[in-house]
Amino acid sequence: MSLLISKKLNLLIILSIVAPSIVVADVNKTVIDNIFHMDQKYRADMPKSRLKWLIRATNLDHKRIYSKSHLDLLPVKKGGKQWHCFAQALYFEARGERIKGQFAVAEVILNRMDSKDFPNSICGVVNQGGLRRHKCQFSYMCDGQYEIVRDRQAFNLAGKIAKIMMRGAPRELTTGATFYHSANVSPRWSKEFRKTASIGRHYFYTVVENEIAE
Repeated sequence: MSLLISKKLNLLIILSIVAPSIVVADVNKTVIDNIFHMDQKYRADMPKSRLKWLIRATNLDHKRIYSKSHLDLLPVKKGGKQWHCFAQALYFEARGERIKGQFAVAEVILNRMDSKDFPNSICGVVNQGGLRRHKCQFSYMCDGQYEIVRDRQAFNLAGKIAKIMMRGAPRELTTGATFYHSANVSPRWSKEFRKTASIGRHYFYTVVENEIAE
């Protein structure tokens, strides 16, 4: 963004604080139009090579989150209770998946947290159903085995993915899925829901007509 555009934006912010009615009546009609016009002209006058570089730079982090080589360079992440529930779920549910497969499972957990049909916290989502056989929502919770992290490297990767998703990374892999299952099983509810994605060894689904499987 050019210095001139930056100054215009600063002026808009000041006016919106001092005289909001003026902003609504006049500034929105003139200044904002001028800002967009100048921005378009600035881009049009920019050499194509420079414009391509800027596009790559602004999209860099978004694309690199799915790169294991990039994730390996990030420092090991730690967090509180919600982060730990998240990282543990990704480790036990998806550590054998490729990076996108792990991010996809993370999306399901957060999509559930945002849905009125599920608990409103990460730990609540992960622990729903408790340890009861066939009642837990995530199989590792009720498979009769102790949750022991034996692969610290895989857990560190899961922790990084958990932190990235908790910080608001885009959820673009599963199209709002709130259910998933392994490709080697075929639960009854999978015939009632709409499949949204197939990533690695998991199939992802969204609820049809807001019905939750029993």
